[in-house]
Amino acid sequence: MIIKITSKRQVTFPARVLETMGVGPGDKLELVESPDGFILRPRRIDLSKLGYLRDKIPPGTPPFDIRKFRDEGYDPAAYRD
Repeated sequence: MIIKITSKRQVTFPARVLETMGVGPGDKLELVESPDGFILRPRRIDLSKLGYLRDKIPPGTPPFDIRKFRDEGYDPAAYRD
């Protein structure tokens, strides 16, 4: 697969590639150097770093659905700077 680099050094990945990787707008990709070249992979949340939040979530709270959140959009006015 050939991907073109723009004059601003930006690239556009085919939708199929991003869907297969499970990433969408706002997600991050990690570029890792290896002996065979570079590897591009999704940057995942390190769940071990979220353990201290466990006591702050009320019992019975349903799991967060990131796909639903992405599809619904959000109101920027609801967030503080």
